[in-house]
Amino acid sequence: MKHLIALFLLATVTAQSADADTKTLRVFIFAGQSNMVGTHSRVKDINRFPQFAGLDQPQAKVLFSYKLGRENMETSQGWIPIQPTRDYFGPELSFAKKVSQSIEAPIAVIKVASGGTTLGKDWNPDMPDGFKLYPLALEHVRASLAELERKKIAYRIEGFVWHQGENDMFDKAFKPAYTANLKNFIACWRRDLKLPSLRFYLGELCTKTIWGMDNRDNMLAIRTAQKAVADADPLVDYVPTNHDAVEIGGEAGLHYHYGTLGQLEHGVNHADAYLRTLGIETGRDRPLKTWPYAKGSAVKLFVLAGHRNMEGERAFKQELGAAATDDAQIAFKYSLGGGFKTSKGWEPLGPAGAYDTFGPELSFAKSLRATEKGNIAIAKFTHSGTQMNDWTPEGTTAKDMHVYPAFIAFVRSAMQELKDQGHTVELAGIFYHAGENDMAFGPYRKQAAKWLQSTVTQSRVDLAMPSLKWFVSQQPPPDEKGLNQLDITADLAALAAADKAFIHIKAFDLPPQPEKLVLDAAGVLKLGEVLAESYTGHP
Repeated sequence: MKHLIALFLLATVTAQSADADTKTLRVFIFAGQSNMVGTHSRVKDINRFPQFAGLDQPQAKVLFSYKLGRENMETSQGWIPIQPTRDYFGPELSFAKKVSQSIEAPIAVIKVASGGTTLGKDWNPDMPDGFKLYPLALEHVRASLAELERKKIAYRIEGFVWHQGENDMFDKAFKPAYTANLKNFIACWRRDLKLPSLRFYLGELCTKTIWGMDNRDNMLAIRTAQKAVADADPLVDYVPTNHDAVEIGGEAGLHYHYGTLGQLEHGVNHADAYLRTLGIETGRDRPLKTWPYAKGSAVKLFVLAGHRNMEGERAFKQELGAAATDDAQIAFKYSLGGGFKTSKGWEPLGPAGAYDTFGPELSFAKSLRATEKGNIAIAKFTHSGTQMNDWTPEGTTAKDMHVYPAFIAFVRSAMQELKDQGHTVELAGIFYHAGENDMAFGPYRKQAAKWLQSTVTQSRVDLAMPSLKWFVSQQPPPDEKGLNQLDITADLAALAAADKAFIHIKAFDLPPQPEKLVLDAAGVLKLGEVLAESYTGHP
């Protein structure tokens, strides 16, 4: 039923967006806690990421009104061009850029956010406590809108972007009440703004952090509550964000904030979600116009799988130069971010990441072609928001993160589709890069080899290939006193010693990296070469 209602509303909104009204200001409300504030983002780092270069400067055509913080709140003191707040920023910058480039009407953002706050107390509309953010936010929104009215600027409130929940999961009363509290929060905003059809966008909590490992059940509770609200309300969209980049911490390993790149990607996700309600798809089509293999010929299928570095989190196609062109001689199929972005059938091999990114598949294929004279196809399955236990056949209590069934179905589908084209298919192997996040957290590092062995063993059963080769690469694990007693390298080497079809690859000569766990473009390209070399050494 929700699907049918959503289709009706989409048709209505699309019809409205197709009218001649390109003058009315579209106002978006952004609210939440620290990952909405933009804690641990750094304005000085924005230009490190080519596709977001320039967002450190004001966007003159987008209005911005904000109130941020807790004890000593910062405020824009009225409307200003949207820009970073001192030395940090949230998802509003990239959201504003993408939306303003995609629609003709002008846009504005009103933002109220405060770190370390709860929906059960601070944002509670009925009994606000703590920093009493609901009445404060409502007052700021009304004051900002009143200023537009005084200036005789025609506007309409277009949507409400909400990213919050990390602190409610630690409270025994607030966690189980999150569904009811969120429904009430949404209803009160619609009531108080007199907008019964106000659309909400709920940003998913990021699991690509230490909290995604040692607070799995807590985060699951909030995700489940958010999804329940979105499923029940056709005007609420659940926006996946847990595959986005996250900040790298100190000795504690991964932090729980997105950081610079994650915030930029976070904003793109919400912009895309909004634009879809207008019938605007922003992705680039990459059709494989001509099937590259002769009818009836044999094809070797190489499956790449893994997490952050297999996905290519910090490898940008702009850094490839002329090498960024697609290769129509190699068919490429992919599912990235746990299905966040998937190929439209088979596409030409090329940079296809969600944020103008690429993984080791490019250099992997280039190296393979130097020795492999026959047809090769590549299928890639990644989810950088997962941990290694999510890839096991049994999974964990976080069933929404369990990728093993989808992974096996993906491999089967790739093989069958090639067979349907009339080819004989050889699954040359699964090339898996060990989970980077798991290496930074002791309890997971301790279990990683056991989890991986479980995945390898069951995959051979489920694919009916008892000798299926797994090529498992690992980069140097974090060198920290508390972790070094757990020798993950020795654990993986032991698996290889006991299993001839398990090839352990020590990718220890990668170029120096600016981040602790995540490879840049040079590192990703080198990883692809190392994977290909491991195959040619074990054909």
